[in-house]
Amino acid sequence: MKKFLIFLAGLVALMVLLANLGPMILLAVGIWLLYVVFKQFLKSESTAGKIGWVVVGLIVLSVTISNIYAVIGVAAAYVLYVIYKKWRMDKASSVDEPAEPRRNDPFTNFERQWAELNK
Repeated sequence: MKKFLIFLAGLVALMVLLANLGPMILLAVGIWLLYVVFKQFLKSESTAGKIGWVVVGLIVLSVTISNIYAVIGVAAAYVLYVIYKKWRMDKASSVDEPAEPRRNDPFTNFERQWAELNK
């Protein structure tokens, strides 16, 4: 039941991520354009040029802020990543532990003896 709930949470996170993929792309483009506008503002030497870049920057900022809900998509991507790591950790822990430890394996004996020495 726990695996099913984790799978269901991952499925919901994937749907939220896919629903917000467009706004996430537009948010990234808006942030990149704000960077370009800022660099051009710093390069501009005339006052009219600086005012023009500020106006363009404010327009791009308004478009970027309108896509701020794309942060929900970023959060969904993070949740999906955490669920994936949890799923892999559960799978790895069930595979790594043998049902009965082998007594002839030198590595198992070494680890057991090392743990006894460190006590």
